[in-house]
Amino acid sequence: MLTWKSHGKLERNSLLLVIGIIFVVSIGGLVEIAPLFWIESTVEKVDGMRPYTPLEQAGRDIYVREGCHTCHSQMIRPLRDEVERYGHYSLAAESMYDHPFQWGSKRTGPDLARVGGKYSDAWQKEHLTDPRGMVPESVMPPYAFLNERELSFKDIEDRMRALRRVGVPYTDAQIANARTDIAAQADEFSSDSVNLKRRYGTKVVNRDFDGDPDVITEMDALIAYLQMLGTLVDLKTYQAAAPGNER
Repeated sequence: MLTWKSHGKLERNSLLLVIGIIFVVSIGGLVEIAPLFWIESTVEKVDGMRPYTPLEQAGRDIYVREGCHTCHSQMIRPLRDEVERYGHYSLAAESMYDHPFQWGSKRTGPDLARVGGKYSDAWQKEHLTDPRGMVPESVMPPYAFLNERELSFKDIEDRMRALRRVGVPYTDAQIANARTDIAAQADEFSSDSVNLKRRYGTKVVNRDFDGDPDVITEMDALIAYLQMLGTLVDLKTYQAAAPGNER
């Protein structure tokens, strides 16, 4: 057994040093990796959580594509200043269907974990089109082009199948009806909205998000995604005091 006085043997023998490094790193790796095999048991199941609808998922893909996550996190930490500014702290289950999750560590803009329903669709559209027109001090670039781009969802079924393979519980019926559900959610008068809500729950909002009923745009999808963030869980049932908030 090597003592602290005999470390010179390792330093002079490169092979022993490499073996020692691999051994130590392996221990650290196992400590970090092993718990991931039981991750399902560490995420508390909460009522209301569901997979994203096809339109919301398409909006989330646009959100990631445009790099929105680099300036807006989606994780409110259980600290007094965060809870008072952004709302109830984030629950692990709220990100259980996110691939990748949008927690982030940088906030150039506000955290968006609870932005759903905070502003109207019209406000969201104007803000995305001309950020400084709504928030003069904003440094966010404009995304007016989303109004002009028709949403492409020809591969939505394949995207949902890929998500199912990594754990999102999409059913065969949800995948088979993905295109119909996109059209139904973007039209408040759609007769297919009943089936949409049967598949995803009655809290699903279906309406014309961008104000143009003639075409489903990328703006429709992005606003649909933003408007559902933080709205699925009844947070009144999770009122445990956050650290530092004890009275």
